[in-house]
Amino acid sequence: MSSPLPLEFRHNAMLQMIEDANRTFPHECCGFLFGNSTPVHRDIEEILVVDNRVESNAARRFAIAPLDYMRAERHALASGLELIGIYHSHPSHPAIPSIHDLRLAMPSFSYVILSVYPEGLATIRSWQLNTNQNFSEEPILNSISTPWHN
Repeated sequence: MSSPLPLEFRHNAMLQMIEDANRTFPHECCGFLFGNSTPVHRDIEEILVVDNRVESNAARRFAIAPLDYMRAERHALASGLELIGIYHSHPSHPAIPSIHDLRLAMPSFSYVILSVYPEGLATIRSWQLNTNQNFSEEPILNSISTPWHN
């Protein structure tokens, strides 16, 4: 079984993702990650913010509407970028996948989770579904340092 490739974020993409997580707190945010894969890492060049409007319990879960998935696929084709994965936040919880996250996971996608508390961002971690249908952590090469951690 091969290890997941590390993610490398463009600074703007990272900042937009963090802004989305902080803005939507205490609800979960969600969105798509776009970029390019190389033999040694996956570059995240941009994100697409999605409203978490189809999940009735947005403080505890995220859901992405089918039309938003179609919009993301079209954006990837139009921009010449790959749809690398999905990001979402865990308000007042660690950046570790939940059972709900596991049920929604697709192979080869990166799942970036931002742990956000009332004080702001705590941690950012990324996960990928492995061949055993569990998550393996993906390294993030350039995360933003935060003044405190959970």
